Amino acid sequence: MSRAVDGGLAKLMPDVDRERAYLLTLDGAPQSYVDLDAPEHLEFEYARRVAHVLHAAVGDPPAGGPGPDVLHLGGGALTLPRHVAATRPGSRQAVVDTDGELLRFVTEVLPLPPDSGITLHVADARAWLESAPAAGHDLLIADVFGGTRMPPHLTTAEYARAAARVLRPGGVYVANVADGPPLDFLRSQLATLGSVFEHLCLIAEPAVLRGRRFANSLVVASGRELPVEELARRCAADPFPARVAHGDALARLVAGAAVVHDGQTAPPPVPPPGAFEV
Repeated sequence: MSRAVDGGLAKLMPDVDRERAYLLTLDGAPQSYVDLDAPEHLEFEYARRVAHVLHAAVGDPPAGGPGPDVLHLGGGALTLPRHVAATRPGSRQAVVDTDGELLRFVTEVLPLPPDSGITLHVADARAWLESAPAAGHDLLIADVFGGTRMPPHLTTAEYARAAARVLRPGGVYVANVADGPPLDFLRSQLATLGSVFEHLCLIAEPAVLRGRRFANSLVVASGRELPVEELARRCAADPFPARVAHGDALARLVAGAAVVHDGQTAPPPVPPPGAFEV
């Protein structure tokens, strides 16, 4: 199944090992994996790490109480919204994606449950943030890519302030950032988010931290202290373990990196050939 969308050619390919599971690719690059029979299942490593942030930093709702209010910038196949709806019933979730044709394709082939609590918005992520009510969300997940690259206007301090504005006190921001050696882009993003949020940590594979691999890493930020020890335990237990850099180790990584402002952006890095092919 394929369709031309704003971002290129989208394909939903069945997983031969799972009856109702699909991989979404965009121009050959994997974007999302969905199992309709097990929406709590997360195939991609970065998605599992986002779930670790949800469990460790946002926590479990009271028994019988509503789940968190979650904002997703970037939709893909709606893997993470489906996971939150399955593991946190009663959560209210908003998904913002500029590619309305992609959202239509995904929801036609892989429909959302009628009681999912997920609302879809076709809009530019930053414009939506800047017009949204303040302090309305417990968790903001930014997973926005134009093809395989982050849009530059979502990499600045002004954007970070817009993201912080829509979070409740103690809310958590988590961004999927793709970079490789020499990690200049990732370091600039850490410096930029650190200029807005008081507390910061980085979840990355050891090979990325050593400057040996181009891959997805997660930047986690909040106005409150983050549960870095619990995050480290969860990430270390994954099939593909990741490390959590914080404190002095993170400061050494970020040292010398400049905060990015509107008008100063450079194009995010292009993945090397084969980095995300399937």
